[in-house]
Amino acid sequence: MASDLNNFDGQVVLVVGAASGIGRAAAQLIASRGGTVVIADFDKTGLASLQKELGLKDNQVESVNLGDQSSVQSLVTSVISKHAQIDAVINTAGVVGPTFTKLEDVEWAAFERTVTINLFGTVWLTQAVLPHMKSRKYGRIAHVASIAGKEGNPGMHAYNTSKSGMIGFIKGVAKEVANEGITINALAPGVIRTPMNADTSDETLKYMLAKIPMGRIGEPEETAEMLAFMVSRACSFTTGFTFDASGGRATY
Repeated sequence: MASDLNNFDGQVVLVVGAASGIGRAAAQLIASRGGTVVIADFDKTGLASLQKELGLKDNQVESVNLGDQSSVQSLVTSVISKHAQIDAVINTAGVVGPTFTKLEDVEWAAFERTVTINLFGTVWLTQAVLPHMKSRKYGRIAHVASIAGKEGNPGMHAYNTSKSGMIGFIKGVAKEVANEGITINALAPGVIRTPMNADTSDETLKYMLAKIPMGRIGEPEETAEMLAFMVSRACSFTTGFTFDASGGRATY
């Protein structure tokens, strides 16, 4: 008999960063597998488009600024108030920050903004949802990190810092809640065809593509499949791990 552990019937899945790219593809996939998807993003236009596409109710759409701790806490509080549960969280939100920029030329405000959204936002979101998941003795959390967090990309100092910080944070907190029925994992994509890469310089993209053995960039749908597994009941004995989605670039 086929397993139904990858089905999300009866589950509420919060997708942060759902307005475009990887997050949008993940929300589409979770919805197709029976989940009650709650989409959240700073991009209200993208959210409205996805809401219409998926036929979501108004209580399945939330605005959030991942760079603001109070906004993140309000998001989690709102979802629990409206749906009584959060079974899983997929966090794909993030910014690239300065690219192809020598360290001595990086503006601190831009560096700080990148780390605040990518790293602090990840911590705040996890911190906000864990008490609820602990009370239910179940939860799945998947954060999108990056191959840059493992290997580093020259000229992307803020991004490298934020994504490597995410990976380290996830390893630690996953161990902390390992006996609570909660798994927390990361996905480290290489170059994926998303609007986020529109802000990456051509020179940086060329450098990254040259390092991919498969010789192409990834598609959002490919990463969505991995994220869906990571927040499913099927992913029950893996936590604190960073999954690779880099076309063979990752060496560990």
